[in-house]
Formats: sequence, structure tokens, C-alpha cells
Amino acid sequence: MGTTVLRPAGAGRIVVVGNGPAAHRLVERLRAHGHTGSITVLGREEQPAYNRVLLGAVLDRTLSPETVALPDVDAEVRLRVTATEIDRRRRVVRTDTGTEHEYDVLVLATGARPTLPEITGLRAEHLQPLRTLADCRRFDDVAGPLAVLGGGILGVEAARALLARGHRVTLVHPKPYPMDRQVDPAGGRLLAERLGKLGVELRLGRRATAYRPGRLILDNSDVVPAELVVACTGVVPETGLAVRAGLPVRRGVVVDDQLRTADPRIHAIGDCAEHNGDTPGLIASAWDQADVLAAVLTGEDVRYRGTRTVTRLKARGIDLVSIGSVDGLDSAEAEVVTLSDPARGRYAKLALREERIIGAVLFGLPEAIASVSQLHDRDLPVPADRLALLLGTPAAMPGAPAELPDDAVICRCNNVTKKALTAAWQGGARSVPELAGATRATTGCGGCVDDVGRICAALANRTDHEREGAA
Repeated sequence: MGTTVLRPAGAGRIVVVGNGPAAHRLVERLRAHGHTGSITVLGREEQPAYNRVLLGAVLDRTLSPETVALPDVDAEVRLRVTATEIDRRRRVVRTDTGTEHEYDVLVLATGARPTLPEITGLRAEHLQPLRTLADCRRFDDVAGPLAVLGGGILGVEAARALLARGHRVTLVHPKPYPMDRQVDPAGGRLLAERLGKLGVELRLGRRATAYRPGRLILDNSDVVPAELVVACTGVVPETGLAVRAGLPVRRGVVVDDQLRTADPRIHAIGDCAEHNGDTPGLIASAWDQADVLAAVLTGEDVRYRGTRTVTRLKARGIDLVSIGSVDGLDSAEAEVVTLSDPARGRYAKLALREERIIGAVLFGLPEAIASVSQLHDRDLPVPADRLALLLGTPAAMPGAPAELPDDAVICRCNNVTKKALTAAWQGGARSVPELAGATRATTGCGGCVDDVGRICAALANRTDHEREGAA
């Protein structure tokens, strides 16, 4: 096949390899910062960019694949194209279609790929990862019981979603409780209990050793019915392109505080990037890195310093958030506040230092989850009445949504800020459903519905007062 060299017009040619949320965010922010040069995005999937965070909602049919699509961006987006080689000397990216894309700046946003378990007798036709919309579509043709391997965030979300589709679901996890990297034992036990009450069968502290058609065999010889095994056993950064180009790679593509690789013309963001030895694999990190890189590439002197870790489980009927590292919850230097109400399925543990939140696990406390998350995001001191905060007492709820700064993120699933909601209101969206339609807020896990409602009410009150003042 002959080689076609594509030379985009304009100065500052940027090529982005990958078309996930990190790449999409980068293009949006580059244009917002005034970049006028060409931007080419190379995506290997067949559909345009979509919000991968919401795959669970697609899986349980709460959302359609069309509703998780991200807005069009001002870039040349090429789908079904795989970048195969980087020629750093000539500054071109070669693809499997025989084209070469010249760049002044190259951004690797290649994401991560699922790690698949090696189990005797388990072949591809009975093993399904969960990483893309195409993966979700496979379940349309599956009937019968399913086994989910891995009880991390994705595994729990997948088990809940597949249960909602009407499957019999067994969750197999080698640790004593699910989400052991995000929650402490008390929170983990409540999560396991809640999953069990919803109908998920749990096999905790167990590993799968073999598969026979329709049956998964565990290490204690138990047999789990499974027409299909769903692999939620982790991911590994997609670094092959960087390795072939001779760029430093450890777990991910090594970058500095300006997201640069060892080649100053090549950057990496998102799941494929390793910064300060860390590959967080969280959407918030990808967004923050995209924001910083967009500023860097348009001439600003900024640095990426890491992202505050806030993990919210997106599973219908389960309110759970983890903030910071679970190891920090028992720090000798921290003030620890605990509320345990297992009879009502409620639990909270906060680790504080200098009156600020450094770690938390909150389960079954939706009002506290909203307030504690905002306090952590804004690095504000917690109120003196810790119990009132955890119980959601209005008087102890600082930072009501209407009083938040414009850049406060209200909807984490879709990265919707208060400013975006206010703009949508001013554009005519005057109810929560209309704001959802305009901004996508509330269309993910739904945990921000109350906050969006409060902002909606506050904007309505402000409008009424303005009218009265003008009368």
C-alpha cells in the first residue's frame, strides 16, 4: 500500500493519538485557550468520542450509547485508525491505513487495555472485558447466568448493571470485601451486604481456577454458573507506540510536570501517562492533565501537580464515595471521625489534618457525600459539628451549591461546573431535566441531582428578586 503524507494547514500542527475523554477534553481546552492551528485526532474505535465513565449506565440500559457521546470538537477526527509508528526525526505518525500525519506537537492519549485472566479452559468466546461501547453491545446477545471476576470499582458497577438487565450475577473477588483499594473493612462489609441484598451472589476470598462450558470452578472447588465470564481484573497503560519510538516507559509513558516525555515535542496524558511514578487511571486525572497541557501548548507557564483522588461508585441504589488513600484513614497524624450505623446501612470515616479532609469513606449518606466532596475539592475546613455534617443537617452543610464558586464541579461524571449550569439557565434551561439536556449534568450516576436542583432553585430566586427590584 502506498504512503500518503497528510500535511494539515496552519501553524502549530497538533496530532493526538487516541479519541477518549482525555483527548476530547484536550481539544476543547486548546480551542478555548485560542489555539488556531490544525488538530488531528486518531481514534481506533469506530464511533466518535464518548464518556467511558458512563459505560455502566449503558450496560444497565439507563442510558443509550447515543446519550454518552461527547460533543463534536473543532478538529479533524479520523476513526478506525490505529497509529503504528512514530518517526521522531521526521516528526510523523504512521498508521495502519498507510497514511502519515506530520506534527509539530504529538500527544499520546492511548488509554489503557484490560488485563485478562489466564484460567484453564476459558477461551475468548466465553470471556468478555468491559472497556468500550463495543464490549457493552456483546451483552445484547447473552442470556443466562454471568460471573464477574474482580470486585474493584468496575467489577461492582458491572455486577450491579448486569443484575439490572435481569441476569443472575456472581461476583468473584480474591479479597475479603469488594473495593478493598478504596474502602476500609467496615465500609467494605456494608458494600458487600448491600450487593447481596440487591441480588448479587458474592464469592469473596476466592479465585477462579478453571472453566467448563456454563461453569466457573473456584479454588475451593465451588462451581459458579456462568455462560459468560466478565473480566474486571484491571487495566495496563497502552504504551506500545511509545516503546517502539524509544520513549522512556515504566508502567506508563513517563512524563514531567508539563506532561512532556523525553522528547520535548511529544506529550502523554490520561491512562497511558505516568507522572511522578503514578498512573491513577481516573477520569479526573485525565481531565486535569488535559487542562494543564492545553495551557502549556498555548504558551502558559503551568505545571501538573497531581489530582485529588475522589472515587464515586456509579451503581444504581448504592451511595458510596472514597476520598484520598484508604491507608490515610488510620494515619497517626490525623484526627479520625467515625459514624457507624449498620442497621440503616450508613457509615462514614473521615481523616482530618488541620481541620481539612485528607481521606474519607462515606456509605449510604448522600447528603454528606455531596458536602464532604465539595469541602475536599475546595480545601475548606470542616465545621466544628462533625456529626451534623455527616448526618446532613442543613445548618452544618457549608458550601451550599448556590454559594459555590463558578469553577466548582457539580457533576463529576460529566465534568459539569456551576458556571456551565448557570450559562445553561441563562440560555433558557429552567428545570433540572432541561439543565440535564443542556449540560449532561445528572445523566451519569445521578448523585448530583439534588445539587443541580438547589442551583436551579437559587437561580430562579435570584431572577425573581431581580425582577422585583426592576419593578
